[in-house]
Amino acid sequence: MTSTVFPDTRQGLSAARAAPEARKSRFDPFRAGTGLLRRIPPNMAHRAAILALKYRLTPTDPDPDPPVLATRLWGMDFANPIGMAAGFDKDAEALDGLIASGFGFAEAGTVTPRPQDGNPRPNLFRLPADRALINRLGFPSRGLDRFAENFASRALTGGIVGVNVGINTGTDDAIGDITSCISRLAEQASYLVINVSCPNTPGLCIWQERDHLRPLVESAMAARDRASRTTPLLIKISPDLDDAGLQAVAEIAVEAGIDGLIASNTTVERPATLRDANAHEKGGLSGPPLAAAATRALARLYSLTGAKMPIIGCGGITNAADAYARIRAGASLVQIYTALVYGGPGLVKEIKDGLAALLIADGFSSVADAVGADRA
Repeated sequence: MTSTVFPDTRQGLSAARAAPEARKSRFDPFRAGTGLLRRIPPNMAHRAAILALKYRLTPTDPDPDPPVLATRLWGMDFANPIGMAAGFDKDAEALDGLIASGFGFAEAGTVTPRPQDGNPRPNLFRLPADRALINRLGFPSRGLDRFAENFASRALTGGIVGVNVGINTGTDDAIGDITSCISRLAEQASYLVINVSCPNTPGLCIWQERDHLRPLVESAMAARDRASRTTPLLIKISPDLDDAGLQAVAEIAVEAGIDGLIASNTTVERPATLRDANAHEKGGLSGPPLAAAATRALARLYSLTGAKMPIIGCGGITNAADAYARIRAGASLVQIYTALVYGGPGLVKEIKDGLAALLIADGFSSVADAVGADRA
């Protein structure tokens, strides 16, 4: 894999944004396949994408990543900072395909202790005019047993793969749901994420509140610490938290010794800029309209935690310039998902190449050197 070195950041940004357009001028069967998937219902297209990755029918990236993209966190070496966000591979079926396609890491889940169907369909909506999605899936999961079986059967055991854990709809023991998943998966996962921010599971988001979050975090850490190794434990938060809510999350995370945060999940807000007819649908909005809120939450958490806690930036990242901006705002790693619906699997390589160019253009020798550069 090669990357172009640009003489200044402005040229680097221009080239990074132009890369997708240049690739459109050539016939790309995988981009064409992505276009075909968008012609079928979203849930069906999602299942087709999972199967394609599961059976390795998607492109792979055999070239080594540019050295400038390498970063080290939690004792793990990431070849690049671009990850697949949770919500795509809910049952840990496609992790090998995701890692082989060039991601630096992938996050499976959200997994719940017991199997559940999620919310009634239709529960997933494309917003093509906004290059966005709205989902109200509600944690569909085949349950912890199936997830653990799939996770253990991976062939590419060297890949960095996280696990996102949640609660069953209607549970009377939310903390027990979280701790049972952590206890079962702590020794297999590269890292663990407590999902307290999905807007589609009734009662879940109250666990972001101070009086609920503290006992949840304490119980989760105790479950994690009973495992034979100390797996990094993170919390995924909502972009809709106000400053007081973000401050509460930051204080508890620092006091408890949580290993990191993910900012952020989908939003229930509907920006006035939305144009698509599906914008009125209920659920969590993802894609470019989420970017500003997700970046705000990330930057604020970076400051509130004293720039000492790794944060994964997620929400509305569509290209290398977005990824770079999120890193400069305080993200040590970034995740994408919705952008792939519109950009196809080749987008991963595009972002990596463009990000390497941007880092080099600004004189950074590594991702870590650029983290929080705009917050200094």
